[in-house]
Amino acid sequence: QVQLVESGGGLVQAGGSLRLSCAASGSIFSINDMAWYRQAPGKQRELVAGITSGGSTNYAPSVKGRFTISRDNAKNTVYLQMNSLKPEDTAVYHCYAEIKRTLGPTLVHWGQGTQVTVSS
Repeated sequence: QVQLVESGGGLVQAGGSLRLSCAASGSIFSINDMAWYRQAPGKQRELVAGITSGGSTNYAPSVKGRFTISRDNAKNTVYLQMNSLKPEDTAVYHCYAEIKRTLGPTLVHWGQGTQVTVSS
């Protein structure tokens, strides 16, 4: 069994910062790509930022320059540092990871989501 557990969401004023964390646990052999997605009410889930096992990153244009994704492979954890937050960043943020179990194929796993609310 593999789990992704997110933390770090909350309520912040516009211009503020938050740091999200997502830790993977279980019978993990390796983790390929990891990412953060978000879904605002009435909108489709969208990619916020992604990072490969080698550390290459990509960002949605709307967050580039404000958000930074990073990972600690030893801890099986991915982070999202969010600065200069705007009300339009308000959403439920979900962690994504492509995980190969000790015995088994590589499968996509999702976290349960953490709410980020930015007040104006």
